[in-house]
Amino acid sequence: MRTCVGCKRRALIGELLRVVAVAGRVVVDERRRLPGRGAWLHPDPDCLAKAERRRAFPRALRAAGALDAAEVREHVGRTEAPRTTHHEPGTSPGSRGSKEAGRPVMSQP
Repeated sequence: MRTCVGCKRRALIGELLRVVAVAGRVVVDERRRLPGRGAWLHPDPDCLAKAERRRAFPRALRAAGALDAAEVREHVGRTEAPRTTHHEPGTSPGSRGSKEAGRPVMSQP
């Protein structure tokens, strides 16, 4: 479990993007192997906007000064996740008509 720097919600690692600071820029670490401190973000434009508005990237990545997140913006716009993986406060995942993924099915005795 990791926490999104944008919305502050906890989610499974597979649902989040890992980003790192490289030469004054925030880059997406798709393979999750780049060296250095990483931050986690839902692949959702709303979460990215919240993270930028709060200046969360320099703080989470412990970087001095502002970081350019243009590459992350492009990546999120290109691969926006389905809305079923991230829900707004006050709503439940089941209220959107989706089944819970990843939960084992238990048979009744």
